[in-house]
Amino acid sequence: MNRRGTADSASGQAYQQHGLSVQTPSIVKSSSPKGMSVHSEYCLEATGANKSFFLGRRRVIALDDFSARVKKGMVTGLIGPDGAGKTTFMRMAVGLLIPDKGRIICLGMDTSRDSLEVQAAIGYMPQRFGLYEDLTVQENLDLYADLQGVPNEVRPGRYRELMRMTGLGPFTRRLAGRLSGGMKQKLGLACTLIKPPALLILDEPTVGVDPLSRRELWHIVYRQVEEEGMSVLLSTSYLDEAERCQDVILIHEGRFLGQDEPHVFSKALEGHSFILTPSRGDKRRLQEVLSERHEVIDALILGEKVRLVTRDAMEPQEVKRCFQVGVDFDVQVVEPRFEDAFISLLKRKKEGEGEAELHHAITPSMVRGSRDEEVIAVKDLKRKFGNFYAVKGIDFTVKRGEIFGLLGANGAGKSTTFRMLCGLLPASSGELRVAGHNLRRARAKARAKIGYMAQRFSLYGGLTVYQNLRFFSSAYGLRGKRQRQRIGWALESFDLSGLKDARSGTLPLGYKQRLALAVALMHEPEILFLDEPTSGVDPLARREFWRHINALAEANVTVMVTTHFMEEAEYCDRMVIMAQGEILAAGTPEEMKARFRSPENPDPTMEDAFIALIEMHGQEAESA
Repeated sequence: MNRRGTADSASGQAYQQHGLSVQTPSIVKSSSPKGMSVHSEYCLEATGANKSFFLGRRRVIALDDFSARVKKGMVTGLIGPDGAGKTTFMRMAVGLLIPDKGRIICLGMDTSRDSLEVQAAIGYMPQRFGLYEDLTVQENLDLYADLQGVPNEVRPGRYRELMRMTGLGPFTRRLAGRLSGGMKQKLGLACTLIKPPALLILDEPTVGVDPLSRRELWHIVYRQVEEEGMSVLLSTSYLDEAERCQDVILIHEGRFLGQDEPHVFSKALEGHSFILTPSRGDKRRLQEVLSERHEVIDALILGEKVRLVTRDAMEPQEVKRCFQVGVDFDVQVVEPRFEDAFISLLKRKKEGEGEAELHHAITPSMVRGSRDEEVIAVKDLKRKFGNFYAVKGIDFTVKRGEIFGLLGANGAGKSTTFRMLCGLLPASSGELRVAGHNLRRARAKARAKIGYMAQRFSLYGGLTVYQNLRFFSSAYGLRGKRQRQRIGWALESFDLSGLKDARSGTLPLGYKQRLALAVALMHEPEILFLDEPTSGVDPLARREFWRHINALAEANVTVMVTTHFMEEAEYCDRMVIMAQGEILAAGTPEEMKARFRSPENPDPTMEDAFIALIEMHGQEAESA
């Protein structure tokens, strides 16, 4: 593992050790902070910044001679993979961490010398914003207005504006803990903006929220820029969001990689990006063999197609000639995306430093059974909490070896459905069969055939990698030689052998994800449930993860996944999209997108289809 791999994890631990809490927002803000230069075109400047931490006796470098500038009055994206140093830099920018070397100037002030003044002048929303879940929406607003010194006479007008922007007006009396994920994020942003700051710093503000909520958050951010003249620095692991930024700073292993407008990076890959349509629908095999080729930078499944990015520019006929891989396909040239350029940059850098390519797909044992067999069957499924129906009589089936998506907006009922399918929550009524067992009568028998990977990775942070594997394999009933074989398989298959004595709580997010998947597969389940498995994980780790999932599907393992990342939904063979406890649509990714094809949008994305379905449902509910 790279010595910088646990940079942000380490900074979080050191941050806590210094008596600071990442959930504490900036206290007050002012529009004209002391010492701010009105003539500078930059609101934030880092020069030769270095930061390192110790995890036990091991020194971890979080930032390595990092220099960058953030321009005033625009949205700048801080883009980098897991453990790149994004969170460390943001904490240093707000004066919560001090650089070991170098200098950071924020709004004309030195963050090491004038940290309190800096914190009084900016707005900072960390990844886990400190909402008080036992307080209502209004009480949270009042609390942060008190902390930020907002005069009583200006509060009502500001509250009205923020509630209108966020759509939280009807929910001011609701407890924050009862809000959906997207609503919590919007409330966190509203609390940060009660007194408009000159500079707004947002650390992964859209992780774990649905596409519609993400879009709404972006509208709020750009409104602040356009109407308040605010400057924004925003980190994100969604590379499509990087294209919404006006400027991007690329960071990797604590080092500056480049800075420019997103389209400048994309333009460099013209002639490298293609859509391949396999003639026999063999998308998974085509993607896997392409991913092994040196000439390939990236290969992604998009519905029934594969998106290819080549190392060198090619003509379509060259692609056909070069990649004779046993699967016939048609080729179409497409415009490069920022994501293509970012992945290319990371891979070339790793190769230049002598690092190995991404890990090969795992080799699971084949699950017996016909692909036509229904291994999950749901009929008129309902779940009631008091007088509220979270799930309102839904129906669907999943066949063996399918990757099936359960999608929906925050609060749609998909998590409740997921928990019922895993046997973690009893149904109020309806029929529910999993792996041939009725979950209302034989829950334990069904669970023995199920693997479950929770959104927050249910690992024991105080245990080592090996100890986690041993504990969970024992919980699944593995003993002796069989247990040793499966632990050995997990360590080798997921490249964890060198980390087997590392505490899982100190691992970077990508390695935690590997370990969580390994744990879920210890007993070789027939069905694998994945709850937001790549939330917040960097794009390279996300690609590696889906190669593993595709290999499982090829081995006849049935996979059910919830995700808010719409390109991830493209890996599904079929899916359902839910809202307010009901199924709005069911079908393949291609069928979903085809519903919203139009002359204005001849090639809609899954995100286009998702948002259109949710908005249509909302309009129908309003008119009913």
